[in-house]
Amino acid sequence: MSSHASNHARVIPLRPDLRPEWRPAPAEPSGPPSKEPLWRDIVGDVLRRERLAQERTLKDVADAARISLPYLSEIERGLKEASSEVLAAAAHALGLGLADVLALGRSELLRLATPASRPAVRRAPARQGEVRLAA
Repeated sequence: MSSHASNHARVIPLRPDLRPEWRPAPAEPSGPPSKEPLWRDIVGDVLRRERLAQERTLKDVADAARISLPYLSEIERGLKEASSEVLAAAAHALGLGLADVLALGRSELLRLATPASRPAVRRAPARQGEVRLAA
């Protein structure tokens, strides 16, 4: 039995052909992408900055807060997301209240946040005779 059909199998590549002539042009660098800061990093920085300003050691603050030294270190480095109870204990050990740490963190977050990373906020237009106060 004679057949004129080819004995060649059709090959379907699993990966795209990345020969140099087929590679897409690289995107132009536009600088590093802006990354919104994480809350755990902000809070850790606030705690560390306050501890160092008081010239206290991690051990001293950890003992006063009844937190393990490695855990407090991880919180300060932004590796752990501490509960409000732990944050309050660390704050009190530094002579601060939880509200103080949160206020300092908020200020730091606003300072670090770039306009591109903030979502646009839509404000309702002021009505006739309405007074708005800015803080």
